[in-house]
Amino acid sequence: MAIFRAQEVRQLTDTELQEQASKLRLELIQEYGKVSAGGAPENPGRIRELKRTIARIMTEETHRRNT
Repeated sequence: MAIFRAQEVRQLTDTELQEQASKLRLELIQEYGKVSAGGAPENPGRIRELKRTIARIMTEETHRRNT
């Protein structure tokens, strides 16, 4: 799954935002599952990037709702 920057997030439609957010949340859960099972994630910085991208998407959704 690609990491989106703020400019890329703004270009997505509402349905695309929801789809990407659900995919990223699923991927984040899988990464947390690997860590909780005692394994090391392949890319430790991936969890942080996933959380930030989800936050970017949520921020854009809130912005659109209030505008």
